[in-house]
Amino acid sequence: MMEQETETTRSTTDWDQFLADQRPDIGHKQYSWWIDFLKLRGWNSFGFAASDDDKICGGANVLMKSFAPDKCFYYVPHGPVLPKTQADAADLFEAMMEYIDDHRKSSSYVVSHLRIEPRWLDQPEYVKGFQRSIHWHEPRNTLCVDLTMSEDAILKQMKTKGRYNIRVARRHNVSVVQDNSAAGLADFLRLYEETVTRQDISRHSKEYFDELAATLFPYRRGELFFAEYQGTRLATALILYAGDTATYKYGGTQLSHRNVMAPYLLHFEAMLRAKALGYKWYDFYGVSPANAPNDEWANFSSFKRKFGGCELSFIPSLDFVFDPDAYEEYRSLKKS
Repeated sequence: MMEQETETTRSTTDWDQFLADQRPDIGHKQYSWWIDFLKLRGWNSFGFAASDDDKICGGANVLMKSFAPDKCFYYVPHGPVLPKTQADAADLFEAMMEYIDDHRKSSSYVVSHLRIEPRWLDQPEYVKGFQRSIHWHEPRNTLCVDLTMSEDAILKQMKTKGRYNIRVARRHNVSVVQDNSAAGLADFLRLYEETVTRQDISRHSKEYFDELAATLFPYRRGELFFAEYQGTRLATALILYAGDTATYKYGGTQLSHRNVMAPYLLHFEAMLRAKALGYKWYDFYGVSPANAPNDEWANFSSFKRKFGGCELSFIPSLDFVFDPDAYEEYRSLKKS
């Protein structure tokens, strides 16, 4: 019999173990350690879980963020986590919505809406009353490389240019190293800042990465990789580990020595490292839609697609509106 629980009656260790053992396909943003990291960034949270015979069978970590002095919204990234059978999933989803609504009614805030961003390829029939969001936090298209293949097979499934550029990097004696030290983080930040400035894209602060490093590196949840050429670090990638997936979360490059193709070997070696650790997928964490050549991420996506893999297109971000006036206020603030 399915029973409801909250975060106070079930430990975060139990929840994380459930995700790792039973739902390794669920993204990193439902893990309690990621929620704890976001709490350092100004979010609050509450949890819902359901159990069957005292074993967790699904639920959600729900984030809360204020956007006005007396208003907030709820957000479920990479979730909710539902049983794989249709009937059980429908029952759990209904129970979760009731729990979230009860939480909303007891809140001192006006709750504008609930946003969910699951990594679902199709929207289930029982997910009703939601509307497509005009904003998203989590990429809705991504590219994943199967690491269960042999090294030769991983290379073979890449596009010709991808394989060629890896060979170019090797001919130039580019090396790839892993460095989670304070000096490594400083090098990462240098390359990251150079890249976001050059591309004129939004950025995270040094404090953000300091806190992220403290969340990941001591617990083997992530690693920093660098491609080096003649003693200079030309490219970097922050790889995050959760479930059965290694995710390319952040990166950076410098423009010098572009001819040695350092970023290509960087990602290939990061894939091999993840494979050796037992991970099944390497997620490039976001690509532009295949039919959107003018998308702002098209150039980055062209690079990623040279590694082959399979492209996944998830359902849009979905909003369930609780308070229409507060929701319109939220939307107007996002537009400004």
